[in-house]
Amino acid sequence: MQQGKSAPIIFVLSIDTEEEWDWSGAFPQQNVDVNNVKLLPSFHQQLARIGVRPTYFVDYAVADCPDAAAKMRAIIAQKNCEIGAHLHPWCNPPYFGPATDKSSHVINLPVEQVSQKLDALMQLIFQQFDIQAKSFRTGRWGIDSKVLNLIMNAGIKVDSSIYPFYSNDYFSCHSAPSLPYWPNLNNPLKKSQQKEIYELPVTVGFNRPNFPLWNNIHTRFASPPYSWTRFNGIAWHTQLLRKQYLCPELSSPKDMLSLCETVINKGYPVLHMYMHSSSLLDNNNSLLGNQNAYQFISDSVAEVVSALSEKYEIDFCTISEAAAKLQLATEQKNT
Repeated sequence: MQQGKSAPIIFVLSIDTEEEWDWSGAFPQQNVDVNNVKLLPSFHQQLARIGVRPTYFVDYAVADCPDAAAKMRAIIAQKNCEIGAHLHPWCNPPYFGPATDKSSHVINLPVEQVSQKLDALMQLIFQQFDIQAKSFRTGRWGIDSKVLNLIMNAGIKVDSSIYPFYSNDYFSCHSAPSLPYWPNLNNPLKKSQQKEIYELPVTVGFNRPNFPLWNNIHTRFASPPYSWTRFNGIAWHTQLLRKQYLCPELSSPKDMLSLCETVINKGYPVLHMYMHSSSLLDNNNSLLGNQNAYQFISDSVAEVVSALSEKYEIDFCTISEAAAKLQLATEQKNT
């Protein structure tokens, strides 16, 4: 059953297109493996068959590998995707010493280092693909004012570094909007009136609609002094409270569809699924799909898209296409 006269729901799939390695080990620098990119041409064909127009956030390691770059050029030639930029500081020159957990987060680097690494990445993407990237995502998520201003000045129009309801030792996205917005250049977690760069977060939420409330509860029970109760684990298994991700690496198709229903009922105009290209290889870094990962991820994406398409009118977009349509809809609503 279609939605009738309601506006189509925009669907975006963004793929961090990057090297693979065991995250429990050291961060790789010059010596990196990008074998997963060999799987992208066939994966892209599967996405095309179900209508998905993916956005590939390509990092330096992929763009710098002749074979991987050639495979990406073959995908680009089909004209049904977008190439964005993905900054992994540890394997993106110039190098400023061994990579650490702290320096693996872009926001922890001095602005001069971020600027030089970003320049190298943008130049290589242009050199290899004849594309001026207009979309961007930091490696390991998170963004601050210095990075936001740097990417804006580099010509980026759409950022997707905000990970709703997520935090670590170095940054928090808990207070950021979970819907697309124009970020404040002095504080990207807040909305503003500037119209130079747009933020399009990935879709994350809970199986209960009041996301801020349940996020506060989930966060509180995730750390001492309340973590001993194991409330989050019990709540997950009893389905009292589940944190859900529109990500085939982290959530089952059932949970992804549950999240989609929740956010659609909340009035979300866009569904933003995300994944890593490295998850197409069998690996121990994914919570799901460790065995026969390629088929698992392919089937999960197809199941979600098929179920959504049967019930709703879906508009498959790259991230920049989605941003343009969302911006236009907002302008029309405000006039």
